[in-house]
Amino acid sequence: MSLAVTGAAASLVGLELDGGHARLTLTRARRHNALVPELLGDLRAAIAVARQSGARALVLGSSARSFSIGGDIAGFLAHAGSAGELNAYAADLVGELNGAILDLLAFPMPVLTALNGPVTGGSTGLVLASDLVAADPSAFFQPYYVDMGFAPDGGWTALLPDRIGTGAALSIQYLNRRISADEALRLGLVSELAGPGGVEAVIAGWLAALAAKDPRSLAATRAGVWPPEQISAVAVRLEAERQRFLALVTHPDTLTRMRDFAAGSARA
Repeated sequence: MSLAVTGAAASLVGLELDGGHARLTLTRARRHNALVPELLGDLRAAIAVARQSGARALVLGSSARSFSIGGDIAGFLAHAGSAGELNAYAADLVGELNGAILDLLAFPMPVLTALNGPVTGGSTGLVLASDLVAADPSAFFQPYYVDMGFAPDGGWTALLPDRIGTGAALSIQYLNRRISADEALRLGLVSELAGPGGVEAVIAGWLAALAAKDPRSLAATRAGVWPPEQISAVAVRLEAERQRFLALVTHPDTLTRMRDFAAGSARA
């Protein structure tokens, strides 16, 4: 069963409730699911509906060739008329991203994510908030913050070091190093690489396995890993990321880098 998320005609997140699980699909395909406040607001609304439905699992995926390329540079530049306007837009965007990450962490049942293509910038936070991640061999992670002049958001400092170690997290970000699907599997960012059947076959297998488990035990397991006090601690660290992001986003050098990036993308 498909449901409207916000009541808007052009929701940027699809929601289906089927067989006891909820499937959320990022649908801003023409922009490779680049993050804007509207998409993140729709995502948060969809997570809330999935939670209210009593879904025994949540599946997050994409209808595009990319999972998400992170914050939409065009969105930042559209609000760069003044420092105040850009700061307000960035505060809204990163605040909604942080809210979506926390909503996923607080979801009471397993969260599964299907990845294809790029996972860059802040969209990585949605993966870090997931339990089981299936990746197509085309998937990769890359931060881009030091190249753009941004401070990291999306859990790159709040969540990633705890997952892969401080040294690895810093080296990837300092050097803006791309993490292939194979390396992501070795680091524990990905649970399984998809074979010929694709990521949907992996997700289907996990859903079938989870359906045979005791839902109370599944919920207790997730609550043990993400108790309220742990989620609150993550919220503090995500807010610190947001404040550092706001301190840099209006800097003239950052604006220059964003404009150069947008010009290069337009020529490509």
